[in-house]
Amino acid sequence: MNDARTRQIAERIAKIVAELLERRIKDPRLGFVTVTEARLTADLREAKVFYTVLGDAAEREESAAALRSATGVIRSEVGRLIGLRHTPSLEFIADALPEDAQRIDELVAAARARDAELARAREGAQWAGDPDPYKKPADDWSDDDDDDDWDIDGDEDE
Repeated sequence: MNDARTRQIAERIAKIVAELLERRIKDPRLGFVTVTEARLTADLREAKVFYTVLGDAAEREESAAALRSATGVIRSEVGRLIGLRHTPSLEFIADALPEDAQRIDELVAAARARDAELARAREGAQWAGDPDPYKKPADDWSDDDDDDDWDIDGDEDE
């Protein structure tokens, strides 16, 4: 199958499922569900529909149960509207995107706090050692004093 066609059908399935959840499925357990993506196998037989739920863990669990119970109705409507020979089976998977995004936000905030702490510690700091750590030739050394400092033949009295 053509990969572009598979992606196009998967996008169409995601839109159909989102519209069905918004307009047709009236389960009171279904909370604020957002369809994030649909992935379709290459043979167009199985579709995984990823979703997120706004709310706490109990609301997410109730919404998952409502989606499991409405899978047959949703699949029949997808088959009717998509126009394929075989209607793909649907599997609803809770998307971990919000939790991952929250974790990344927490890590970025922690890094910013450490950077601010390091900047505060750096405010009054000075470099250790000399300001210029590279050795340079001595300026006060002259060639005239060579004979006085070094005794070449070993006579100290001359």
